[in-house]
Amino acid sequence: MFDRNQITLARMQPGHSGIVVQIQGGHGLVNRLSALGIMPGKRITKISSMLMRGPVTIEVDRVRVAIGHGMANKIIVKLD
Repeated sequence: MFDRNQITLARMQPGHSGIVVQIQGGHGLVNRLSALGIMPGKRITKISSMLMRGPVTIEVDRVRVAIGHGMANKIIVKLD
């Protein structure tokens, strides 16, 4: 699937950052995330996440964005 230092955004620890490698989804998801500034090659930092599959807060281009757990599970990040 992906190598050892790649992980889904949902599984990242808060405070960790990395580069978006891939988005595993259809055109609708890719376009939605792209509109939020989340696309392959971008550096993102996970700020926080809620327990039990709640929203995930990230920072991309010095802007904080909250996305759903399902979306975060489809974003593959290469950790720093």
